[in-house]
Amino acid sequence: APPAAVLDAVARADLTDDPLVRTLLRLRGLPLRLRRQLSPQPVAGEDVWGGFGLHRFTPLGRDADHEIAYGLTGRFWEATGGLVAVADAQAFEHFNQPGAAKLVMTWIAQPQAGGTQLTTITRVACPDEATRKRFAPYWYLIRPASGFIRGRALRRVKKMAETFTAAHPQMPDETHRQTRGGH
Repeated sequence: APPAAVLDAVARADLTDDPLVRTLLRLRGLPLRLRRQLSPQPVAGEDVWGGFGLHRFTPLGRDADHEIAYGLTGRFWEATGGLVAVADAQAFEHFNQPGAAKLVMTWIAQPQAGGTQLTTITRVACPDEATRKRFAPYWYLIRPASGFIRGRALRRVKKMAETFTAAHPQMPDETHRQTRGGH
C-alpha cells in the first residue's frame, strides 16, 4: 500500500479486539486488581489496562506521508499506569512534571518497491534521575510484551492498508493524505 494509506491505517488501528493483546494488557493490570482485592482500604486510580489503546495517547502530528507520532505521559511503572492527560501536542511538548516520563511513539512510512516499509520507534524521556530509576526496571520487564504488541500492530496496519488500497485502486495517494501540524 502507499505510505499515505499505511499512515491512515495506523491512525485507525485498534488492537482492543485482539485476544493476545487483551490478555497481555490484563496481565499488566493484574497488580492493580490484586491490590484492590487484598487491600482493606479502597485503592484509587483508574484501571486503564483493560481498554488500553492508541486513544490514550496524545496525537503529536503527522508529516504528510512520512510519519505520524503519538505521545503518552505518566508514571507508567505504577499499578494504574499513572497516566497524566495532556490536551494537545503543545501541552505535551511543554510537559515537564518531576516523577513522570514522556513517551513518544513514532510510525515512519518509507516507500519501497511495491509498497511501504513501516517502522515504529518509541522514545522515552525522564525529567530526572529518580524517574529514570523508576522507569528502567519497568521497561525491562514489559519490553518483550511491548515488542510483541507492536508486531501485532504492524501486522494489523498492513492488513488494513492493503485491504483499503485493494478496495480503492482508482484513488490516487493524495486522497489518503491527512496533514496535521505538529512536531
